[in-house]
Amino acid sequence: MTTRRLIGTNQQFTIGKIICLARNYAEHARELGNETPAAPVLFMKPASSVIGDGDTVQIPAYSQECHYEIELAVLIGTQARSISAGEALEHVAGYGVAIDMTLRDVQNQLKAKGLPWEIAKGFDTGCPLSDFVPFSAVADPHALNLKLAVSGEIRQNGTTADMINRIPQIIAHISAIFTLEPGDVILTGTPAGVGPVRAGEVMTAEIATIGCLTIPVA
Repeated sequence: MTTRRLIGTNQQFTIGKIICLARNYAEHARELGNETPAAPVLFMKPASSVIGDGDTVQIPAYSQECHYEIELAVLIGTQARSISAGEALEHVAGYGVAIDMTLRDVQNQLKAKGLPWEIAKGFDTGCPLSDFVPFSAVADPHALNLKLAVSGEIRQNGTTADMINRIPQIIAHISAIFTLEPGDVILTGTPAGVGPVRAGEVMTAEIATIGCLTIPVA
């Protein structure tokens, strides 16, 4: 059972389902040769993929190309089902830092065949995830700097202001498909600059005012 703390409180949340957005930043969609989607593109990671600060990403033997993707994570605090965008933020407990590890070669092979690509996203250690700062501590989740470095070299440096679908719309859209429950996490997409990381390197992912993750790779 994987848990995360709401910083500054006594609350611990058991991580449930992790619902992720693909192509939620236009520049990232373009860098991978994808069209900007008309509606949110969703996929999921299991809670068993979560690791914490200082833990190690283990690249599976079936991949030769593992990519990093820094993302703002949204922690759900109360059940949400078929809610409006106007109600959505009432269900948010807090915000955290995540790295959506992606086996890009595996993903591309599966996409080319029209097959699901969860094995490129949901593998063990594939979701580094921080603790969460409370919702009330973040004045505007759409005005945050996201930065990821690999062994000290900045690779991603973006802003949540560039999200195509904003957090209230994301939550409302997902809640019409899956009931969101306390402990569920939404990963809101990544800015441009994704690329490979290799065994022996160390990722540092930071979102200003939210937190930081330091994650070695093996």
